[in-house]
Amino acid sequence: MELGKQIKLHRQEAQLSQEELANRVYVSRQTISNWENGVLS
Repeated sequence: MELGKQIKLHRQEAQLSQEELANRVYVSRQTISNWENGVLS
């Protein structure tokens, strides 16, 4: 399974929004979205 899918799966299992996860790892919500969609740069 690719990284973006794992991030999304675990985020959803933890019942976190992209915004909530972003705040926890000190990145923007857009960064989380990019990661989940395979834009890892």
